[in-house]
Amino acid sequence: MEREKALEVRQLKKHFHLGKGSTLKAVDGISFEIYKGETFGLVGESGCGKSTTGRVIMNLYDPTGGEVVVNGKNVFRLQGEEQFQLKKTMQMIFQDPYASLNPRSTVAEIIAEPMEIHGLFSSRKEKMKRIYELLEEVGLNRDHANRYPHEFSGGQRQRIGIARALALDPEIIIADEPISALDVSVQAQVVNLLEQLQEEKGLTYLFIAHDLSMVQHISDRIGVMYLGHMAELTTSSELYTNPLHPYTQALLSAIPIPDPDVEDEREQVIIEGEIPSPIDPPSGCVFRTRCPMAMDVCAEKMPVWQEAEKDHMVACHMYDNDVNGVWTTKDKAKMKVTIR
Repeated sequence: MEREKALEVRQLKKHFHLGKGSTLKAVDGISFEIYKGETFGLVGESGCGKSTTGRVIMNLYDPTGGEVVVNGKNVFRLQGEEQFQLKKTMQMIFQDPYASLNPRSTVAEIIAEPMEIHGLFSSRKEKMKRIYELLEEVGLNRDHANRYPHEFSGGQRQRIGIARALALDPEIIIADEPISALDVSVQAQVVNLLEQLQEEKGLTYLFIAHDLSMVQHISDRIGVMYLGHMAELTTSSELYTNPLHPYTQALLSAIPIPDPDVEDEREQVIIEGEIPSPIDPPSGCVFRTRCPMAMDVCAEKMPVWQEAEKDHMVACHMYDNDVNGVWTTKDKAKMKVTIR
């Protein structure tokens, strides 16, 4: 039976015009879908466009092109009441729990704000009851309601942000690096909370992060971004056991293995060079200037986003039908050993 899609991203673009003819292509034509009840991880180096993708999906940035479809409707075409109601369907957890909470508002006021905007409760008693319920759901208590954000630790502030995101009972939550600003000891607690809430409420997550090991733990499927483009997309287990794109393989080689014997034997590959500027990206494949396996065709044309193996999408010329004659199975196996 075909799984039901919660969200579809189709050829999404977000370009920032900087003046004097310069354009920063933060997101440049990416496509993926997220199924109901799953966690889709979106990973990549800083500056690859993953956070911008989340903000465009939430309509915090106007798109340059493409579509985002939720419940069969293109969110960029919604107006008036339909657009207003969409906010009840999708909510966002922001990266910085210190900057995303109003320091002049109490916790109760912060959580209540979206409920008041949407007119969910007619009485203060009903509203406060809901606030107390949300605080308990995220591991805080009702005594915290009258305190201010500066009185809490980073992990507690992020829990407040999660409670605010849950206030409208959304179906989809976009979590923009929700643990990157937290201490390592607290990160696992927040991730466990998100997993618990997903199981209880049937939530769908877009989990944006750069920590590949954490994304593997929480995600059902993972998309890898590089310089505004999607490089690879498959299930979490498949990505970690059979990465196809050279960039993905290099990223995975940087994750330490807890077994010291295995760690000593494997060769860790450091990608040479800096990420090119999104203002002036390379021709053809945007990764070719740092790719140890780059071919002439990589500079000539952009690779096609294609299904290289079952349920395994990749954008790399090594998997093109017209280039396959150059790359034998033995060559690809050798490449994986070299880059990993």
